[in-house]
Amino acid sequence: MSRRVFSAPMAAVSLALLLAGCNGTGEPRYQGWVEAELLFVGPDEAGRLETLNVREGDALAVGAPVFAVDSELQAADAHAASAAVAEARARLSRLQNAQQRKEEVAVLQAQERRAESALALSTAELERQKTLAEKGFAAKAQLDTATANFNRDRAALEEVRRQIDVARLASRDEDIAAARESLAAAEARKAAAETRRARRHVASPAAGTVQQVYYRPGEMVLAGRPVIALLPPGNIKVRFFVPEAVLRTIAVGREVRVHCDGCGNSIAARISFIARTAEFTPPVIYSLEERSKLVFLVEARTQESERLRVGQPVSVALGETAGRAQ
Repeated sequence: MSRRVFSAPMAAVSLALLLAGCNGTGEPRYQGWVEAELLFVGPDEAGRLETLNVREGDALAVGAPVFAVDSELQAADAHAASAAVAEARARLSRLQNAQQRKEEVAVLQAQERRAESALALSTAELERQKTLAEKGFAAKAQLDTATANFNRDRAALEEVRRQIDVARLASRDEDIAAARESLAAAEARKAAAETRRARRHVASPAAGTVQQVYYRPGEMVLAGRPVIALLPPGNIKVRFFVPEAVLRTIAVGREVRVHCDGCGNSIAARISFIARTAEFTPPVIYSLEERSKLVFLVEARTQESERLRVGQPVSVALGETAGRAQ
């Protein structure tokens, strides 16, 4: 969506720049014209226009559906991002849980029971050899062998028990932290992909009237190119020029009266902008004497914009009271 200015045709603008003299009441009026600031609504990315829900002249509310662009690629990206999130979440869960599965721990527990049995047997054999050695019925070599077997079986049992403890531990803290960051990144990519897909269905950013439709269903729309031009009521303004001598009598916020053909009573408006740079009056209209005079651009906005038409010539009076009949 971009913001542009819609101006009157050149002939109308030239007529609008004319500074009028006094009217029948002796009140000076300054010629001007009605101008609009259009909102150009288009897609963020290029695509083929699938549906168009509006026509020229339709009045739209904020959020009303305007058009939709094909979204197959964006949908595929969203699905891929969802799969990446599921993968990252599973990886984090695995790191947070025990390093080995229950079945693998059960195998280690079986090895622990076998090691306990072997240690019990070697312990009994060591005690028997000690008794025989004390009575002189066993050689020292037999006692040494029983002692070595006992130490071996005790070490084997300790090893299995430590393996079980390690199997029940989770991964390192830094690995878990890295997995959490990966999950957050995947979720961010998923949110971005879903946002891109949702933006293929464009809604009206403001309330207003459709002024022009530039594309029809089936046509290719480039990124940033407008599909429609929307005119919100508050984006209509009156532009006119005043001479330097009048500049000191006006200020932003001052009320003025706008007159136009077929408008009936004058329309109340307030000055919203006064140019700080002077410009010459158009030489195609004015005499050589008039060309040397400088004028300043002034803009005014009204709450009765529905009574005005873009490009319509108007005259503006700087009186203190608005609403008097023309």
